[in-house]
Amino acid sequence: MQRYFIAPEQLTATEAVLTGDDAHHLVKVMRARPGQTIICSDGQGREVLAEITALEPGIVRASVVETLPLTAEPAVHVWIAQSLPKGDKLELVIQKGTEIGAARFLPFLSARTVVQYDERKEAKRVDRWRKIAKEAAEQAHRNRVPVIEAPLTWKQLLNRVPEADAAFFCYEKPSGRQLREALRDAFPADSAETRAGRTVLLVIGPEGGFTEQELQEAEAAGCVAVGLGARILRTETAGMVGLTCVLYETGEMGG
Repeated sequence: MQRYFIAPEQLTATEAVLTGDDAHHLVKVMRARPGQTIICSDGQGREVLAEITALEPGIVRASVVETLPLTAEPAVHVWIAQSLPKGDKLELVIQKGTEIGAARFLPFLSARTVVQYDERKEAKRVDRWRKIAKEAAEQAHRNRVPVIEAPLTWKQLLNRVPEADAAFFCYEKPSGRQLREALRDAFPADSAETRAGRTVLLVIGPEGGFTEQELQEAEAAGCVAVGLGARILRTETAGMVGLTCVLYETGEMGG
């Protein structure tokens, strides 16, 4: 069944109204007809089964049939802070991270970021990243669309570290601690109930990795340096591996 995220004001107690790309997709791609049912979510905690009642130019109206339970979101909120990679790699990180279950993405600039940052062009890229997250959340049957923030400076990112209950700085050290061990230390005796709502921040470096100074600054800000195994991962792979590890260790995948 097709699932769509719509603005909260488009979902009332009795009706869901789809416009723009969503209406076009339903009518032109899915060939929707009155009587068919769809799932609509406001992305803020309300999701409904709705029956299409009218197809108008650029608008699809649907009557709310029932409110659905929210069961697709991880109890632990994982934020991925990703140093801006080259090309369209961040699109892959956002798409796959959304499918796996990330709650928020915080792109940032670090010492070895090779991307030439242009604030004017970046606004368009952020819009595209948000569209990718929305489409991936619909495909994965998420209840919420992850938040995609505008790129931060390194200092701005460090100022956000205290917002997380646990923050991990992914850094390749042959003898360093691994993420699994650090997670168990961060949440030693938590039950599934007490873990619910906790936030975990994963900080991922660029293609060239982090500098030693950035490691020291991150640790001073409250991050714990961790490894993601014995292999060196590409920047677009590291966040997805770390995210999956966190969700498994916190019981999302039966861990």
